[in-house]
Amino acid sequence: MKALSTLLVFASLATAQTPPKAAPKAAPQAAAAPAPAALMNPAALTAKAPDLFKVKFTTTKGDFVVEVHRDWSPRGADRFYNLVKNGFFTDASFFRYVPNFIVQFGIPADPRVARVWQNANIPDDPVKQHNVAGTLVFATAGPKTRTTQLFINLANNTQSLDSQGFSPFGTIAEGMEIVKSLYSGYGESPDQGLIQQQGKAYLSKNFPKLDLIKATEVISEESAPAAPAKAPEAAPKKK
Repeated sequence: MKALSTLLVFASLATAQTPPKAAPKAAPQAAAAPAPAALMNPAALTAKAPDLFKVKFTTTKGDFVVEVHRDWSPRGADRFYNLVKNGFFTDASFFRYVPNFIVQFGIPADPRVARVWQNANIPDDPVKQHNVAGTLVFATAGPKTRTTQLFINLANNTQSLDSQGFSPFGTIAEGMEIVKSLYSGYGESPDQGLIQQQGKAYLSKNFPKLDLIKATEVISEESAPAAPAKAPEAAPKKK
């Protein structure tokens, strides 16, 4: 039974971004504020990330800091950098928590933003780092399906996730205790399709205890040091 439970958990991660179910019609609501213009055009957000940078997550449970190494997973690092710089994660919830496995986030609070990013896939990166505790990784539904959903490994998941193509691009530099203390009581109950379609309203109504991201901020950026110049060869001497 334990082995079966483990397989089901891993299977649900691999299908984390499957197409949403048809949602029931919601009651009419007042018009929401316009979504930030930059977030409505994924194709325009293609800035190259620094070689090394840190991002502070301010959450309802406290702050933690992620350190990103672009050389670990360049395309993943670039996508994450652009999302952070443009406020994509503001008010987004940590909607999935599997103890001793992963905590997942990355569906935006605004369903209009979710719609335009749902198929904004980025190419895969090879797995250069192991899925150990504290690493930050893009979720996937299979090859070439990474968009905006991410998870933080809560344990050493190397054996199960490395071979499936999950490519870590960063690690928790400060505040892993905050990550582990995020609300876990709902487990995998929130419906990802309904989060995509209804956003924060769905989670606030049905899963009010979930912790969420108040803000993200790039707090440091570094470039890799240039390779030292090669000393010129001495001119040959006459004998």
